[in-house]
Amino acid sequence: MDSRLTRHSSVESRGNDGRESEGPSSTRRPQRGFSLLEILLVMALIAATGLLAAGVLTGGFDRMALRSSAKEVTSQLRFARARAIATGKPQQFLIDPAAHAWQGANGRSGDLPKKLGVHFIGARELQPAEGVGAIMFFGDGASSGGRVQLSLRDAAWNVDVAWLTGEVTLRRGEVVR
Repeated sequence: MDSRLTRHSSVESRGNDGRESEGPSSTRRPQRGFSLLEILLVMALIAATGLLAAGVLTGGFDRMALRSSAKEVTSQLRFARARAIATGKPQQFLIDPAAHAWQGANGRSGDLPKKLGVHFIGARELQPAEGVGAIMFFGDGASSGGRVQLSLRDAAWNVDVAWLTGEVTLRRGEVVR
């Protein structure tokens, strides 16, 4: 039996790299690979690069702000129309191009970025003050109609309100100078 124990203890083992080692007293190489911190760092760099590339490919962050502001005005006009239909009472949307501010139904209000051009076309009879535009929505869904144009350099978005139906649409437009 002693010979078996001796033979068993002298058997060479193979390490992780497939090479033979001399037993437990041999030094092992550290395992190769990436730490969690290294992987997270690479993922963060890829995400940051993707965000910058998306900004460049979609026309930049200024144009994203332009589109976002146009969508906000559109949604607030649609809210004013829906509120007029729901309550049966007229609702007004005001926009002040000089102050880059709007005021909508139900006490809602907001500001537009100062770098954007704001232009309003609508009925003068509804203007509460010089230079302030107004669009009125009635209980049947109709409106006084009008257009809010937001622009930045050579890009523009038109928010149109149809007078007969009160439908609010958002479309690309030509810059009004």
